[in-house]
Amino acid sequence: SLSLLDTNLSAEAETELRSFIAKRLAKGALFEGMGNVASVGLSIPEYKVGCYYCRFRQENLLEMATLESDVNAPEYVVCFLGGSEKKDTFRLELDKYIQSLKINLDLEQKTLETYVNPYLRSWFENAICPIQRVVQLFQEKLAFLLHAALSYTPVEVKNADERTEKDISRFLAAASLQGLVQEGTMTSLCIAMTEEQHKSMIIDCSGPQPQLHNAGSNRFCEDWMHAFVNGAEGGNPFLFQQILENFKLKAIQDINNLKRFIRQAEMNHYALFKCYMFLKNCGSGDILLKIVKVEHAEMPEARNVVTVLEEFMRE
Repeated sequence: SLSLLDTNLSAEAETELRSFIAKRLAKGALFEGMGNVASVGLSIPEYKVGCYYCRFRQENLLEMATLESDVNAPEYVVCFLGGSEKKDTFRLELDKYIQSLKINLDLEQKTLETYVNPYLRSWFENAICPIQRVVQLFQEKLAFLLHAALSYTPVEVKNADERTEKDISRFLAAASLQGLVQEGTMTSLCIAMTEEQHKSMIIDCSGPQPQLHNAGSNRFCEDWMHAFVNGAEGGNPFLFQQILENFKLKAIQDINNLKRFIRQAEMNHYALFKCYMFLKNCGSGDILLKIVKVEHAEMPEARNVVTVLEEFMRE
């Protein structure tokens, strides 16, 4: 059976939500630590809302229950309700948010009041809005942040409060191609960029507007910066997430196109010219070349093509 720990819903809506969760539990549709997103019809308000729900056990008591068979670790289901927007856009972020709660949770009532309640009530601000806050803070300077994320340039944040520093870190992680390019490529790029100390970007947040040092950009990142800044007028965090996903998708498409041209250029000089023109026109040739150079390091013919392209791009 489900017992209520905390809510800010009306009694009627809470009962309806509890019934929905109970049915999911009965069907075995809730897996621990893995959030789900569904549309839930509540009488107040009189329309369907997006609902993220996640089941988890308390970490420290789970270990105790393993040692003592007669002790059952309590299980919890956390639900976050929002508008009709698709919360599966932020499902991974909310999973991480719940994981953090799981690690810090304590059964004492004092902890419930001082930590758990405020933590749960600030879910939207802490898990959904960081990207929006970064866009609003950096404005046109966001292009430099996008460039740093794509190129795996080390970033050092100075004189920022804890929330701003976390927001910037999360934006850089979300805008990077981690998980979308080969892991070895990402590692090699990180090492290469870290070794180039003069390439480290410094963000100084001591003033009302962040000041950037050793920052780089390109036309590709500047074009996408405008998409973010224009989206800021609506103030919808879900829109920013979609723009970010489209930004990464376009970057991956460009990388794949360049790889295809390089394979053709190994045997065809005209294809080599196509490679060069693509790099000149795509707006992110500087980053794409670094990525394919790392990926083709062990492939002599492709490496030769990349070397020629580097020489052309320097001219």
